[in-house]
This record gives sequence, C-alpha cells and structure tokens, in this order.
Amino acid sequence: MSTKVCANPCCTNVILAGVGGQGAVLASKLLARAAMERGLPVKTAETIGMAQRGGSVFSHVRMGEGAHSPLIGRGRADAIVAFEPAEAVRQLAFLRPGGVVVTSDAPVVPVSAATGGPAYDLPAIMSYLHDRVGEKNLSIVDATAAEAELGTARVLNVVLLGAAARAGALGPVTVEDLVAAVRALVNPRFLDLDLAALMLRRDSPFVTSKSECDKGTVPS
Repeated sequence: MSTKVCANPCCTNVILAGVGGQGAVLASKLLARAAMERGLPVKTAETIGMAQRGGSVFSHVRMGEGAHSPLIGRGRADAIVAFEPAEAVRQLAFLRPGGVVVTSDAPVVPVSAATGGPAYDLPAIMSYLHDRVGEKNLSIVDATAAEAELGTARVLNVVLLGAAARAGALGPVTVEDLVAAVRALVNPRFLDLDLAALMLRRDSPFVTSKSECDKGTVPS
C-alpha cells in the first residue's frame, strides 16, 4: 500500500468513528496534536453530544493548509479509522474514491439488536466493507489478538491509530508523531500501555489486509 493516500496535497481529511466509551474523542485529539507537532494547521469537529457509552461517535480531523472548515464533505475523506465495524459502514458515504478504511473487527452490538431489532450480522458487515472499499484499501485490526497481547481492550483506539499511520492513512502524520502526541496528552499512569498499543506492528497478526467473514453472526 502507498505510504500516502491523500488525494489533495494541501489537506488530509480523516474521520474517526466508534461508539461512546471507545476513545474516539481522545484519538482525534492525539491525531490533531501529532499534526500540529509537524507544523500543520488543524481543524476538528466532534459529536460530543453522542459520546455517552454505546452511542455513535465520530470526529472529523482536517490537516493542512487546504482545510477551510472543520467538517469533511461527503466523498471527501481520505481515510476512515473505525473502532467498530458497523460505524465504519455508517461513515462510508464520506469516503472519497480510493480512500482507505482501517477498522477493528470487534463488534459493539447495539441495544436494539438485543431487544428484538435486526440482528447484528458481522460477516455481512465485513463483506460489505470489503466489497465497497476493496482489499487494497481495507485494513482490519484483530482486536482479540491485540487485547490478548496488551492485556486490555481499552487502548484499541491507539492500536487503530498506529495501524492507520503505517497504512499511510494519516497523510504526513507518522507513528513517531503519534508517539510524541501520546507522551504529551496521555496520563503518565497509562503512558507505557498506550505506547505499547501504538507500536503493534502491521506485520504482526494484529492487522490483516482483507476481511475475515467466517466468524459467525453475533448473537442478538
């Protein structure tokens, strides 16, 4: 995969998406700080009002001189970094042709699926992402393997940022830039854990380049 996926050399547009409690807002702050450390102007917009645990949350991060407003238009995002696969699907309308999706494979089943609503069909979601985005531009993080390695799922947001940087999905922002941002913003008590999460390698079993659609439907 290319080391840079941004179609506009003056601006990189990234959407971070998840559900409340997954750290989407912190991830956007880390990305913005990393970009500012490189001297880039940054504009962000967040859905703070929906950030209660379980609610859909997304942040727009625009980095570079070409960003004139904080919101990313439909079909203009260079990358979607999703901490939950259904939330990746929810944001696909914003992805530009040839844009990159980096997503966790771990579902957060909505309350509606557990109370008689439509079942959460993980294989169908992953297959849809594969068909819409294409294998070349889709990276999937094995959240179970990452959790086993790190001993917790609480830093999955940072794992995804590291995977996105290595996929070239964050434009000029590198893993080293994210390390500096983590050191600046993360509570010292959790610093070592967040740095370990950031450094999980793409050539490890934690990130694949295609969907795995044989995990079975998540029970409703």
